[in-house]
Amino acid sequence: MSEVQLITDSTCDLSPELLQKHDIDVLPLYVNFEEESFQDNVDMTTPEMYRKVQELGIVPKTAAASPGDFESVFKKHLEAGKHIVYEGIGSKFSATLQNAMIAKQNLNANNIHLVDSENLSSGSGLLMLKAAKFRDAGDDAKTIAKKMRDLTPKVRTQFVIDTLEYLHKGGRLKAISRLVGSMLRIKPIIKVVDGEMAIGKKARGKTQAGIKLMVRDALKDQGNIDEDFFMITHSEADQHVDYIRGRIEEELGHNNIVETQAGCVISSHCGPGTIGILYIVKE
Repeated sequence: MSEVQLITDSTCDLSPELLQKHDIDVLPLYVNFEEESFQDNVDMTTPEMYRKVQELGIVPKTAAASPGDFESVFKKHLEAGKHIVYEGIGSKFSATLQNAMIAKQNLNANNIHLVDSENLSSGSGLLMLKAAKFRDAGDDAKTIAKKMRDLTPKVRTQFVIDTLEYLHKGGRLKAISRLVGSMLRIKPIIKVVDGEMAIGKKARGKTQAGIKLMVRDALKDQGNIDEDFFMITHSEADQHVDYIRGRIEEELGHNNIVETQAGCVISSHCGPGTIGILYIVKE
C-alpha cells in the first residue's frame, strides 16, 4: 500500500468512480441558499440545486472548506501513517487552499504538501489524475507535489457558457459582459488564464457555434496534448458530448477521453448548458 494519500476538493469534478479507482479523498465545498447550507455532492446534487434556484429565484453563494474540515481529514490520514498531497480549486477562485494552509500550520505537520492548481473543475482534476499515476509509479509525496506544480501552467481549460446569468449573479463577470451576451446572443468561451477566469473568443448564435469554435481552438494543440487524459466536463449539457468526443477522437486520435459532470459549486457559477474541454499540453 502506498504511503501517499491524495486529497482534493469537490470542485475537481471527478466522478465518484474515478475518485475511488485512484484512491483520492475529497472534501466537499458548500453551496448556501440564504440560511441553508449544503455540502457539494453530499447533501445536494447539481439537478437538485438547479431546482432550488428555480423555486427560490436566487443563485446560491458558495463557501470554501473550512480549516476545521481540513484538519479532520488531514489528521485521519496522518494517524494512518500517510504523507499527504492536497490540490484543489485555485487560490484565486476560493479561500479553500488558504484554509488548507491554516490547517497544516495548526497540525504542525511537515508531511502535508499543498499544491495550488491555479485552476478549477476538472482542470484541477487532471492534475490529481496525473498525481495518481506518479504515486502508483512509486514517487514520494514531495516529488509528486513538485511534478504537479511543474504541470500546472500546462493545463488548458475552456468552457462555453450557455447563459451568463449565473456568472453575473455570482459576481464573476462584469454586468457589461452579461448585457452584451444577452443582446447579441453571444456564447462566450471562458478560459482560465494565470489562475483567473477570462473571456476568450465569442461565438454568435447557439451554443453549438461556441462549441465548434472551442474545439477548433483545441485542435491547434494537435501533437502537443498529453495522451493520458482528455476531459469533457459539463453541467446538464449531455447533448453536446458526443459531438466533442467524435471530433477529438477523429482529429486528434485521442482515445482516453473522460466525461464528467460539474458539481454544485462549479455549476452555481457557470449555469446549466455549460460544457468544457480540459487537457494538459506537453510543452
